[in-house]
Amino acid sequence: MSSEPPPPPQPPTHQASGGLLDTQGARDRSPSPLRGNVVPSPLPTRRTRTFSATVRASQGPVYKGVCKCFCRSKGHGFITPADGGPDIFLHISDVEGEYVPVEGDEVTYKMCSIPPKNEKLQAVEVVITHLAPGTKHETWSGHVVSS
Repeated sequence: MSSEPPPPPQPPTHQASGGLLDTQGARDRSPSPLRGNVVPSPLPTRRTRTFSATVRASQGPVYKGVCKCFCRSKGHGFITPADGGPDIFLHISDVEGEYVPVEGDEVTYKMCSIPPKNEKLQAVEVVITHLAPGTKHETWSGHVVSS
């Protein structure tokens, strides 16, 4: 047996674009759900909203408004309140019922503040009360219905 200590590990010598050393290939990385440019949403969805925020929202008054826009692929949209004021954010997880909201749909909703500063509002428990006339509505399962 030799009494010599093992040589220290050498840093990688290949360079990535930009002239910086590429150390990513040299390390074994554990799988992470955040890898691959997936950023967690800072907006509270039905699944991530705290119980106390849900209770406060459900005890609040019911408001009326009109769907300004909604993008199913992005998962959000906005509601224009019937009494005026700034548009209210709408997340896909807070839509009740079988239809995907479209522009012009009349809705009822309750409001919940958006953390961390609680300066903006988000619509929760959104229910479509009247479908916009002359538009095609899609169900969550993908069926298209004309109104």
